[in-house]
Amino acid sequence: MCEPSALSESPQGRRKPSSFAKRLVKSFAALALSTVVGGMVLLGLLWREHKTEITLPVPTGHFAVGRTTYTWVNNDEADELAPSAGTKREVVAWMWYPAALATTATPAEYLPAPWRKALAENSGVLMSQLLTRDLALVRTHSTSRPDVSPEQRSYPVVILRAGGGALTTDFTTLAEDLASHGYIVVGFDAPYRTFVVVLSDNRVVTRPPTNDPGNLPAEQANRLINRLLPMWTSDTAFVVSQLQQLNAADPTGKFTGRLDIERLGMFGHSFGGATALQFCHDDPRCKAGIDIDGAPYGNVVQEGLKQPFLFILSDHSRELADPASRQIHLDLESIYDRLPNGRLFITIRGANHFSFSDQMLVKSHYVIGMMRRLGFGGLDGRRGLTITAEHVHTFFDVYLKDAPAASLKKASQLYPEVQVVAQ
Repeated sequence: MCEPSALSESPQGRRKPSSFAKRLVKSFAALALSTVVGGMVLLGLLWREHKTEITLPVPTGHFAVGRTTYTWVNNDEADELAPSAGTKREVVAWMWYPAALATTATPAEYLPAPWRKALAENSGVLMSQLLTRDLALVRTHSTSRPDVSPEQRSYPVVILRAGGGALTTDFTTLAEDLASHGYIVVGFDAPYRTFVVVLSDNRVVTRPPTNDPGNLPAEQANRLINRLLPMWTSDTAFVVSQLQQLNAADPTGKFTGRLDIERLGMFGHSFGGATALQFCHDDPRCKAGIDIDGAPYGNVVQEGLKQPFLFILSDHSRELADPASRQIHLDLESIYDRLPNGRLFITIRGANHFSFSDQMLVKSHYVIGMMRRLGFGGLDGRRGLTITAEHVHTFFDVYLKDAPAASLKKASQLYPEVQVVAQ
Protein backbone atom coordinates (compact mmCIF):
# COMPACT_ATOMS: atom_id res chain seq x y z
CA MET A 1 0.00 0.00 0.00
CA CYS A 2 1.36 3.44 -0.98
CA GLU A 3 1.89 6.13 1.64
CA PRO A 4 -0.51 9.08 1.31
CA SER A 5 1.02 11.88 -0.72
CA ALA A 6 1.66 15.25 0.89
CA LEU A 7 0.08 16.63 -2.30
CA SER A 8 -3.44 15.98 -3.63
CA GLU A 9 -4.95 16.26 -7.10
CA SER A 10 -7.09 19.29 -7.90
CA PRO A 11 -10.23 18.85 -10.01
CA GLN A 12 -8.27 20.26 -12.96
CA GLY A 13 -5.58 17.58 -12.49
CA ARG A 14 -3.02 19.89 -10.91
CA ARG A 15 -1.45 18.87 -7.61
CA LYS A 16 -1.84 21.29 -4.71
CA PRO A 17 -0.33 21.35 -1.20
CA SER A 18 -2.17 19.24 1.37
CA SER A 19 -2.98 20.61 4.83
CA PHE A 20 0.04 18.69 6.18
CA ALA A 21 2.41 20.47 3.77
CA LYS A 22 0.87 23.82 4.66
CA ARG A 23 1.38 23.11 8.36
CA LEU A 24 4.98 22.08 7.67
CA VAL A 25 5.73 25.31 5.82
CA LYS A 26 4.11 27.35 8.58
CA SER A 27 6.13 25.48 11.21
CA PHE A 28 9.40 26.20 9.44
CA ALA A 29 8.43 29.84 9.03
CA ALA A 30 7.52 30.10 12.70
CA LEU A 31 10.79 28.45 13.68
CA ALA A 32 12.78 30.81 11.48
CA LEU A 33 10.91 33.81 12.89
CA SER A 34 11.45 32.58 16.44
CA THR A 35 15.16 32.13 15.76
CA VAL A 36 15.46 35.64 14.35
CA VAL A 37 13.46 37.18 17.20
CA GLY A 38 15.34 35.13 19.80
CA GLY A 39 18.65 36.19 18.29
CA MET A 40 17.61 39.83 18.35
CA VAL A 41 16.46 39.54 21.95
CA LEU A 42 19.74 37.90 22.95
CA LEU A 43 21.75 40.60 21.18
CA GLY A 44 19.68 43.21 22.97
CA LEU A 45 20.29 41.56 26.35
CA LEU A 46 24.02 41.25 25.68
CA TRP A 47 24.24 44.88 24.61
CA ARG A 48 22.28 46.09 27.64
CA GLU A 49 24.53 44.04 29.92
CA HIS A 50 27.61 45.38 28.12
CA LYS A 51 26.52 48.93 28.93
CA THR A 52 25.64 48.21 32.58
CA GLU A 53 27.98 49.42 35.33
CA ILE A 54 29.50 46.81 37.63
CA THR A 55 31.53 47.24 40.83
CA LEU A 56 34.24 44.80 41.87
CA PRO A 57 34.07 43.10 45.29
CA VAL A 58 34.93 45.38 48.21
CA PRO A 59 38.41 44.80 49.68
CA THR A 60 38.25 43.22 53.13
CA GLY A 61 41.24 44.98 54.77
CA HIS A 62 41.16 48.33 56.55
CA PHE A 63 43.62 50.20 54.30
CA ALA A 64 42.47 52.42 51.45
CA VAL A 65 44.08 51.35 48.16
CA GLY A 66 46.12 53.38 45.71
CA ARG A 67 47.32 52.40 42.26
CA THR A 68 50.07 53.64 40.01
CA THR A 69 51.98 52.35 36.98
CA TYR A 70 55.55 52.31 35.73
CA THR A 71 57.20 51.36 32.44
CA TRP A 72 60.67 49.88 32.90
CA VAL A 73 63.20 48.97 30.21
CA ASN A 74 65.72 46.23 30.90
CA ASN A 75 68.78 47.48 29.06
CA ASP A 76 70.75 44.37 29.98
CA GLU A 77 68.42 41.89 28.24
CA ALA A 78 67.38 41.61 24.61
CA ASP A 79 63.85 40.39 24.01
CA GLU A 80 64.10 37.06 22.19
CA LEU A 81 60.44 37.28 21.17
CA ALA A 82 60.67 40.70 19.54
CA PRO A 83 60.66 40.74 15.71
CA SER A 84 63.66 43.12 15.62
CA ALA A 85 66.99 41.84 16.90
CA GLY A 86 68.41 43.83 19.79
CA THR A 87 65.03 45.07 21.08
CA LYS A 88 65.35 45.51 24.83
CA ARG A 89 62.95 43.84 27.20
CA GLU A 90 60.29 46.10 28.63
CA VAL A 91 57.55 45.74 31.23
CA VAL A 92 54.54 47.75 32.31
CA ALA A 93 54.19 47.43 36.08
CA TRP A 94 50.92 47.98 37.95
CA MET A 95 51.29 48.77 41.64
CA TRP A 96 48.52 48.61 44.24
CA TYR A 97 49.44 49.83 47.74
CA PRO A 98 48.07 50.94 51.13
CA ALA A 99 47.09 54.55 50.60
CA ALA A 100 46.68 57.63 52.69
CA LEU A 101 43.05 58.69 52.86
CA ALA A 102 42.34 61.58 50.49
CA THR A 103 38.88 62.95 49.78
CA THR A 104 40.01 64.45 46.46
CA ALA A 105 41.72 61.34 45.06
CA THR A 106 40.72 60.34 41.52
CA PRO A 107 39.24 56.84 41.14
CA ALA A 108 41.52 54.51 39.22
CA GLU A 109 40.10 53.18 35.97
CA TYR A 110 39.85 49.42 35.76
CA LEU A 111 41.77 49.62 32.49
CA PRO A 112 42.95 52.94 31.02
CA ALA A 113 41.33 54.12 27.78
CA PRO A 114 44.33 53.40 25.48
CA TRP A 115 44.44 49.83 26.79
CA ARG A 116 40.68 49.41 26.35
CA LYS A 117 40.95 50.61 22.77
CA ALA A 118 43.87 48.30 21.95
CA LEU A 119 42.17 45.33 23.64
CA ALA A 120 38.92 45.90 21.74
CA GLU A 121 40.69 46.26 18.39
CA ASN A 122 42.54 42.98 18.90
CA SER A 123 39.68 41.00 20.45
CA GLY A 124 37.04 41.57 17.79
CA VAL A 125 33.52 43.01 18.03
CA LEU A 126 31.85 39.85 19.36
CA MET A 127 34.20 39.45 22.31
CA SER A 128 34.72 43.12 23.17
CA GLN A 129 31.24 44.52 22.49
CA LEU A 130 28.89 41.67 23.31
CA LEU A 131 30.54 38.94 25.39
CA THR A 132 32.42 41.29 27.71
CA ARG A 133 31.17 44.21 29.76
CA ASP A 134 32.30 47.69 28.84
CA LEU A 135 35.51 47.92 30.88
CA ALA A 136 35.00 51.68 31.17
CA LEU A 137 32.02 50.83 33.41
CA VAL A 138 33.88 48.44 35.73
CA ARG A 139 34.36 50.26 39.05
CA THR A 140 37.40 49.57 41.21
CA HIS A 141 38.17 50.48 44.82
CA SER A 142 41.53 52.11 44.06
CA THR A 143 42.41 55.73 43.66
CA SER A 144 45.04 57.05 41.28
CA ARG A 145 48.49 57.83 42.69
CA PRO A 146 47.70 58.90 46.27
CA ASP A 147 50.42 58.99 48.92
CA VAL A 148 51.39 55.81 50.71
CA SER A 149 49.62 55.29 54.03
CA PRO A 150 51.66 56.65 56.95
CA GLU A 151 50.32 53.93 59.26
CA GLN A 152 53.47 51.82 58.78
CA ARG A 153 56.99 52.78 57.84
CA SER A 154 57.16 50.07 55.18
CA TYR A 155 55.02 47.27 53.74
CA PRO A 156 55.74 43.74 52.51
CA VAL A 157 55.89 43.39 48.73
CA VAL A 158 54.05 40.73 46.70
CA ILE A 159 54.63 40.15 42.99
CA LEU A 160 51.57 39.18 40.94
CA ARG A 161 51.81 37.38 37.60
CA ALA A 162 48.82 36.68 35.38
CA GLY A 163 48.78 33.53 33.27
CA GLY A 164 49.33 33.11 29.52
CA GLY A 165 48.32 36.26 27.66
CA ALA A 166 46.05 37.55 30.46
CA LEU A 167 46.38 41.16 31.57
CA THR A 168 47.49 41.97 35.10
CA THR A 169 44.33 44.00 35.63
CA ASP A 170 42.28 40.79 35.25
CA PHE A 171 43.33 40.20 38.86
CA THR A 172 42.38 43.61 40.25
CA THR A 173 40.05 42.10 42.86
CA LEU A 174 42.84 39.99 44.41
CA ALA A 175 45.38 42.83 44.13
CA GLU A 176 43.09 45.38 45.80
CA ASP A 177 42.17 43.01 48.59
CA LEU A 178 45.80 42.17 49.32
CA ALA A 179 46.79 45.84 49.28
CA SER A 180 43.95 46.63 51.69
CA HIS A 181 45.59 44.21 54.15
CA GLY A 182 48.86 46.12 54.10
CA TYR A 183 50.83 44.86 51.10
CA ILE A 184 52.41 46.57 48.11
CA VAL A 185 51.28 44.42 45.17
CA VAL A 186 53.15 44.68 41.88
CA GLY A 187 51.95 42.94 38.73
CA PHE A 188 53.39 43.43 35.29
CA ASP A 189 52.64 42.92 31.60
CA ALA A 190 55.34 42.24 29.02
CA PRO A 191 55.32 42.82 25.25
CA TYR A 192 55.06 39.68 23.11
CA ARG A 193 53.99 37.70 26.21
CA THR A 194 50.82 39.50 27.35
CA PHE A 195 47.96 39.52 24.80
CA VAL A 196 48.24 43.27 24.31
CA VAL A 197 50.45 45.89 25.94
CA VAL A 198 50.30 49.69 25.63
CA LEU A 199 53.66 51.27 26.35
CA SER A 200 54.27 54.73 27.79
CA ASP A 201 54.67 56.27 24.32
CA ASN A 202 51.29 54.68 23.33
CA ARG A 203 52.89 52.01 21.16
CA VAL A 204 50.68 48.92 21.10
CA VAL A 205 52.43 45.55 21.15
CA THR A 206 50.45 42.35 20.67
CA ARG A 207 51.39 38.74 21.30
CA PRO A 208 51.82 36.80 18.05
CA PRO A 209 49.80 33.54 17.86
CA THR A 210 53.12 31.67 17.61
CA ASN A 211 53.90 32.75 21.19
CA ASP A 212 50.71 31.16 22.52
CA PRO A 213 51.19 27.51 23.62
CA GLY A 214 47.43 27.05 23.39
CA ASN A 215 47.68 27.25 19.59
CA LEU A 216 50.19 24.39 19.35
CA PRO A 217 50.15 20.59 19.58
CA ALA A 218 51.24 19.22 22.95
CA GLU A 219 54.89 18.51 22.11
CA GLN A 220 55.46 21.90 20.45
CA ALA A 221 53.56 23.63 23.26
CA ASN A 222 55.84 22.08 25.88
CA ARG A 223 58.94 23.20 23.96
CA LEU A 224 57.58 26.76 23.79
CA ILE A 225 56.67 26.73 27.49
CA ASN A 226 60.16 25.61 28.45
CA ARG A 227 61.52 28.44 26.32
CA LEU A 228 59.15 31.03 27.82
CA LEU A 229 59.58 30.12 31.49
CA PRO A 230 63.15 31.49 31.86
CA MET A 231 62.00 34.73 30.21
CA TRP A 232 59.12 35.07 32.65
CA THR A 233 61.28 34.38 35.70
CA SER A 234 64.03 36.75 34.56
CA ASP A 235 61.39 39.44 33.93
CA THR A 236 60.23 38.87 37.52
CA ALA A 237 63.78 39.19 38.85
CA PHE A 238 64.17 42.43 36.88
CA VAL A 239 60.96 43.85 38.36
CA VAL A 240 62.13 43.01 41.89
CA SER A 241 65.45 44.76 41.20
CA GLN A 242 63.57 47.83 39.93
CA LEU A 243 61.54 47.85 43.13
CA GLN A 244 64.74 47.74 45.16
CA GLN A 245 65.97 50.80 43.27
CA LEU A 246 62.62 52.54 43.77
CA ASN A 247 62.81 51.80 47.49
CA ALA A 248 66.36 53.12 47.68
CA ALA A 249 65.75 56.37 45.80
CA ASP A 250 62.33 57.07 44.30
CA PRO A 251 62.75 60.32 42.28
CA THR A 252 59.36 61.47 43.60
CA GLY A 253 60.13 60.37 47.15
CA LYS A 254 56.79 58.55 47.41
CA PHE A 255 58.15 55.02 47.73
CA THR A 256 61.61 55.69 49.16
CA GLY A 257 62.00 53.39 52.16
CA ARG A 258 58.38 52.21 51.93
CA LEU A 259 58.89 48.80 50.27
CA ASP A 260 60.02 45.98 52.56
CA ILE A 261 61.79 43.79 49.99
CA GLU A 262 63.05 41.55 52.81
CA ARG A 263 59.46 40.36 53.09
CA LEU A 264 58.86 39.49 49.43
CA GLY A 265 56.22 37.05 48.19
CA MET A 266 54.87 36.07 44.81
CA PHE A 267 51.63 34.60 43.52
CA GLY A 268 50.42 33.84 40.04
CA HIS A 269 47.64 32.19 38.11
CA SER A 270 48.09 29.43 35.53
CA PHE A 271 51.47 29.99 33.82
CA GLY A 272 51.93 32.85 36.28
CA GLY A 273 51.66 30.23 39.04
CA ALA A 274 54.33 28.15 37.31
CA THR A 275 56.46 31.32 37.19
CA ALA A 276 55.96 31.88 40.93
CA LEU A 277 57.15 28.32 41.60
CA GLN A 278 60.26 28.63 39.45
CA PHE A 279 61.10 32.17 40.59
CA CYS A 280 60.94 31.16 44.26
CA HIS A 281 63.18 28.19 43.41
CA ASP A 282 65.70 30.43 41.63
CA ASP A 283 65.70 33.61 43.71
CA PRO A 284 66.28 33.68 47.47
CA ARG A 285 64.63 37.10 47.66
CA CYS A 286 61.31 35.23 47.48
CA LYS A 287 60.19 34.32 51.00
CA ALA A 288 56.77 32.73 50.23
CA GLY A 289 54.67 31.96 47.18
CA ILE A 290 51.31 30.81 45.84
CA ASP A 291 50.47 28.87 42.70
CA ILE A 292 46.85 29.32 41.64
CA ASP A 293 45.79 26.54 39.27
CA GLY A 294 49.10 26.45 37.43
CA ALA A 295 50.84 23.34 36.07
CA PRO A 296 54.50 23.29 37.17
CA TYR A 297 57.41 23.47 34.75
CA GLY A 298 61.17 23.83 35.04
CA ASN A 299 63.67 22.25 37.41
CA VAL A 300 61.56 23.16 40.43
CA VAL A 301 59.63 19.96 39.63
CA GLN A 302 62.74 17.84 40.22
CA GLU A 303 64.49 19.95 42.85
CA GLY A 304 61.60 21.31 44.91
CA LEU A 305 61.39 24.46 47.04
CA LYS A 306 62.56 25.71 50.41
CA GLN A 307 60.07 28.54 50.91
CA PRO A 308 56.54 28.23 52.34
CA PHE A 309 54.11 27.64 49.50
CA LEU A 310 50.35 27.44 48.92
CA PHE A 311 48.70 25.56 46.08
CA ILE A 312 45.13 26.55 45.16
CA LEU A 313 43.48 24.40 42.51
CA SER A 314 40.13 24.57 40.75
CA ASP A 315 37.95 21.47 40.64
CA HIS A 316 39.82 18.97 38.46
CA SER A 317 38.01 15.90 39.80
CA ARG A 318 36.66 14.96 36.36
CA GLU A 319 40.05 15.31 34.68
CA LEU A 320 42.27 13.09 36.82
CA ALA A 321 41.56 10.03 34.68
CA ASP A 322 43.43 11.79 31.87
CA PRO A 323 47.15 10.76 32.05
CA ALA A 324 48.45 14.29 31.35
CA SER A 325 46.22 15.87 34.02
CA ARG A 326 47.13 13.15 36.46
CA GLN A 327 50.84 13.77 35.89
CA ILE A 328 50.39 17.49 36.58
CA HIS A 329 48.69 16.66 39.86
CA LEU A 330 51.46 14.22 40.77
CA ASP A 331 54.12 16.85 40.02
CA LEU A 332 52.35 19.36 42.26
CA GLU A 333 52.04 16.80 45.04
CA SER A 334 55.73 15.93 44.66
CA ILE A 335 56.77 19.58 45.10
CA TYR A 336 54.39 19.92 48.02
CA ASP A 337 55.54 16.75 49.79
CA ARG A 338 59.17 17.95 49.80
CA LEU A 339 58.45 21.39 51.24
CA PRO A 340 60.29 21.65 54.56
CA ASN A 341 57.65 23.73 56.32
CA GLY A 342 54.86 26.21 55.74
CA ARG A 343 52.65 24.50 53.23
CA LEU A 344 49.02 24.13 52.22
CA PHE A 345 47.32 22.43 49.26
CA ILE A 346 43.62 23.08 48.64
CA THR A 347 41.02 22.50 45.95
CA ILE A 348 37.93 24.68 45.58
CA ARG A 349 34.95 22.54 44.63
CA GLY A 350 32.95 23.86 41.68
CA ALA A 351 35.69 26.32 40.67
CA ASN A 352 36.95 26.48 37.09
CA HIS A 353 40.24 27.83 35.77
CA PHE A 354 38.90 31.39 35.63
CA SER A 355 37.21 31.44 39.05
CA PHE A 356 40.27 33.27 40.42
CA SER A 357 40.12 36.29 38.14
CA ASP A 358 37.79 39.18 37.36
CA GLN A 359 36.88 37.39 34.11
CA MET A 360 34.07 35.68 36.03
CA LEU A 361 32.57 39.14 36.62
CA VAL A 362 33.41 41.12 33.49
CA LYS A 363 32.41 38.44 31.00
CA SER A 364 28.70 38.26 30.14
CA HIS A 365 26.76 36.33 32.76
CA TYR A 366 25.01 34.64 29.83
CA VAL A 367 28.41 33.29 28.74
CA ILE A 368 29.21 32.27 32.32
CA GLY A 369 25.83 30.53 32.58
CA MET A 370 26.53 28.61 29.39
CA MET A 371 29.92 27.53 30.78
CA ARG A 372 28.23 26.23 33.90
CA ARG A 373 25.69 24.25 31.88
CA LEU A 374 28.54 22.73 29.90
CA GLY A 375 30.17 21.60 33.13
CA PHE A 376 32.89 24.25 33.49
CA GLY A 377 32.33 24.79 37.21
CA GLY A 378 29.24 25.99 38.99
CA LEU A 379 30.83 28.25 41.60
CA ASP A 380 29.52 31.82 41.69
CA GLY A 381 32.13 34.30 40.46
CA ARG A 382 32.11 36.54 43.52
CA ARG A 383 32.17 33.54 45.83
CA GLY A 384 35.26 32.16 44.08
CA LEU A 385 37.07 35.48 44.39
CA THR A 386 36.10 35.78 48.07
CA ILE A 387 37.51 32.35 48.88
CA THR A 388 40.71 33.00 46.93
CA ALA A 389 41.31 36.46 48.39
CA GLU A 390 40.85 35.11 51.92
CA HIS A 391 43.47 32.41 51.41
CA VAL A 392 45.93 34.66 49.56
CA HIS A 393 46.10 37.39 52.19
CA THR A 394 45.97 34.94 55.11
CA PHE A 395 48.85 32.86 53.71
CA PHE A 396 51.02 35.93 53.25
CA ASP A 397 49.97 37.22 56.69
CA VAL A 398 51.34 34.01 58.20
CA TYR A 399 54.60 33.80 56.25
CA LEU A 400 55.42 37.46 55.60
CA LYS A 401 53.94 39.04 58.74
CA ASP A 402 54.27 36.23 61.30
CA ALA A 403 50.54 35.84 61.90
CA PRO A 404 49.53 32.61 63.74
CA ALA A 405 49.67 29.55 61.45
CA ALA A 406 46.30 28.47 62.84
CA SER A 407 44.65 31.33 60.94
CA LEU A 408 45.21 29.41 57.68
CA LYS A 409 43.29 26.42 58.96
CA LYS A 410 40.55 28.74 60.15
CA ALA A 411 40.36 30.37 56.69
CA SER A 412 39.80 26.99 55.02
CA GLN A 413 37.13 26.04 57.55
CA LEU A 414 35.10 29.15 56.69
CA TYR A 415 34.16 27.78 53.27
CA PRO A 416 32.56 24.37 52.66
CA GLU A 417 33.77 24.52 49.03
CA VAL A 418 37.38 24.27 50.21
CA GLN A 419 38.85 20.78 50.30
CA VAL A 420 42.18 20.60 52.08
CA VAL A 421 44.22 18.10 50.06
CA ALA A 422 47.19 18.35 52.43
CA GLN A 423 48.34 20.61 55.25
